[in-house]
Amino acid sequence: MESLADWSAVRLAGAIAGGEVSAVDVMRAHLGRIEERNPAIRAVVSQQPDSVSLAAAEAADKRTAEARAEGASLPPLHGLPTAVKDLMDVAGFPTTNGSAAFADAPPAAHDSVLATLLREAGALVIGKTNTPEMGQGVLTFNPVFGTTVNPWDLGRHAGGSSGGAAAALSARMLPIADGSDSGGSLRYPAAFCNVVGVRPSPGRVASGRTGNAWTPHGVTGPMARDSADAALFLDALAVEKSVWPLSALPSHPATPVTVDGLRVAWSADAGGLPIDPEIAAVHAAFAEQLAALGAIVEPAEPDFAGADEAWETIETFEFFLGGRHAVDAGATGFRPDYLRNVEQGRATTATQLADAYERRTRLFRDTAAVLDRYDVLILPATPVVAPDAGLEWVQTVDGHRFDRYFTWQMLANRLTLAAHPVVVTSAGFTGEGLPVGVQVVGRHGREAQLLEVTRAIEEATGWIFRTPSF
Repeated sequence: MESLADWSAVRLAGAIAGGEVSAVDVMRAHLGRIEERNPAIRAVVSQQPDSVSLAAAEAADKRTAEARAEGASLPPLHGLPTAVKDLMDVAGFPTTNGSAAFADAPPAAHDSVLATLLREAGALVIGKTNTPEMGQGVLTFNPVFGTTVNPWDLGRHAGGSSGGAAAALSARMLPIADGSDSGGSLRYPAAFCNVVGVRPSPGRVASGRTGNAWTPHGVTGPMARDSADAALFLDALAVEKSVWPLSALPSHPATPVTVDGLRVAWSADAGGLPIDPEIAAVHAAFAEQLAALGAIVEPAEPDFAGADEAWETIETFEFFLGGRHAVDAGATGFRPDYLRNVEQGRATTATQLADAYERRTRLFRDTAAVLDRYDVLILPATPVVAPDAGLEWVQTVDGHRFDRYFTWQMLANRLTLAAHPVVVTSAGFTGEGLPVGVQVVGRHGREAQLLEVTRAIEEATGWIFRTPSF
């Protein structure tokens, strides 16, 4: 018998609002799935008692009855259980940031902007999702909760820094989960776990970040099991908030799309980055599949020269902005790489920052020029399949060696600098049955239309609907 935990978010939201199922039954199904699968995967952390989650679901059912009696509408995520990435405050839950420095953090007194958006949209927060220390890197391991592993192969990483979110979605423990991304933190785990991750245009989802609130570098976005669920989730999060100066980004209506006639700019390696032959083979087959479905697939990409250095300058400066107060106050327990990033950011010169900002502007315009000629730009999402769970980062790809944890992330980092929306979805599977993802880039501010494209691709290819076996 099919479990409610296997239903899509779209189907669950409609069924709860229509009285077909109760929020309590939906909550029980997901709590049972977490109890069954989470001990092996370690995706959901700091979980509140089941009795508290069920009481919240009972309150949601009461609101459903009231709304039906009044003929009123319900918020879009009404009754859906979720957990928040452990970098964001949620009232009543500790925020450990996956760091020994904050392992004993007390429960937060207030909700972050993201948690506020989730509650206003009707979602029920039951816990947090695991993340690497301070969101650093694209593999989720930390000294507080351990390593989040991949539901497709428990000996491999789930990715990061939104690894707990991706693994929970893939294992059908949650119907929706949030992520954040400055260097692939939504995108690598989505690709490794065969789910969808959306890095929206900067400003689409409000943030309460301190430091530079105008930066397009780090964004918050939805993760889901497919593009239809991601579109529902993004629509719920895309609410203007006065605390976020970029959140007035205008919305654009979406129209249905078919793969037949879709104009695709295809990049095999994002300007010459090393790609494992196994990944390259799956991507080549995916391009052939799109062409067979009627898409016009042509090699084209923006000029990525100099993007890696610019991304590193901005990224480490952002680490300095976010970490300087705790480091300068003498907080201990941080990972050496984190301290290295903070100090590298502290040493950034005005000239380095100005050069990086100029490079970002040029890449934004180069990407926009490509998308004036094509509907989407498609690139690989990761250079390898999900790596062994014992690794701290991937040090070698196709004979090329990387000397720092973030240097194997450049497939994602280059698109961060481009500042256009990106959706990661499935391109297929390796011979071993491991997921392979693609980054699909759309026009700035047109996430809804981009998700229509990825939804059409998913329905035509079917790859995203495959689930791991338990």
